[in-house]
Amino acid sequence: MLTFIIKRIANGLLMLFAVSFLAYFLMHLGAGNVARLMLGLEATAEAVAQKNHELGLDLPFFDQYVNWLTGAVQLNLGNAWSMPDSVAAILFPRLAITLQIVSITTLVAIVVAIILGTLAAVYGGIIDRFVQFIGLLGFAVPGFLVAFFLAAVFAIQLPWFNAVGYTQFADDPYQWFRSVTLPVLALSFSGIAAASNQVRGSVKDALEMDYVRTLRARGLSFQRVVYKHVLRNAAGPALSIIGVQFVGMIGGSILIEQIFAIPGLGPVAVSSTAMSDIPTIMGLVMITAMIVIAMNLIVDLLSAALNPKVRLS
Repeated sequence: MLTFIIKRIANGLLMLFAVSFLAYFLMHLGAGNVARLMLGLEATAEAVAQKNHELGLDLPFFDQYVNWLTGAVQLNLGNAWSMPDSVAAILFPRLAITLQIVSITTLVAIVVAIILGTLAAVYGGIIDRFVQFIGLLGFAVPGFLVAFFLAAVFAIQLPWFNAVGYTQFADDPYQWFRSVTLPVLALSFSGIAAASNQVRGSVKDALEMDYVRTLRARGLSFQRVVYKHVLRNAAGPALSIIGVQFVGMIGGSILIEQIFAIPGLGPVAVSSTAMSDIPTIMGLVMITAMIVIAMNLIVDLLSAALNPKVRLS
């Protein structure tokens, strides 16, 4: 198991390096004249050249990347170009909010998907058709439309939840609940749709295995077979799709946070991209990449715990 973990961590570090190089290269190609963008059209050529020198943009690409990478390895992401703070001071407080919403969303999606998928596979009928219909809606309806619908109904027509804004849990738990409920529901909809259908298919396949008939012949109740044996064997594929959905939720949270005015990473991602703020964008890319790698490692470890054959892959 230790060898399995070390190999996964080594692969993650290699992936992190590759992502950082590719992201910096693409930013270098598409950034344009950052100094001119920051100083405005009225700035003189001398002022623009001086600003480029201050930012290190007059250096060759590899020198710029090595300088950034040296700081990043030392956990120094540099200073933002479009805001008067360090990248870490800007991103980490907002990261806590985004991770909070995405984590709650993932938990909601897992619980609801397991319940719906299992019921659909075991009982079929109208429940099965409902899960398939939800799956179709999840792929067909964009998340921002779900967000607008929820806000219009449950924040404007029925003022049960907050339409915009965010309240810290420590400040007011009730207002925190009102501020995160609609973003979580909007973000979890597609995850529930995909994961519940994956759980449904995995459970149905597991129910057709020979060991199920053997356990039933030994006198075990159907419920015990399902909840103790079938769900464990069906958990592997479900974990994979949940891991993919978690990654997708991080990207989807950028738009959802914009709609509900949540002060997470979303607004910073939009503003820094508009200003070609390379240090902030690179900080966002690396934080997101590390979260994705960590999530994949967790999914691999859980899959290995459920199925020892995974450790040999």
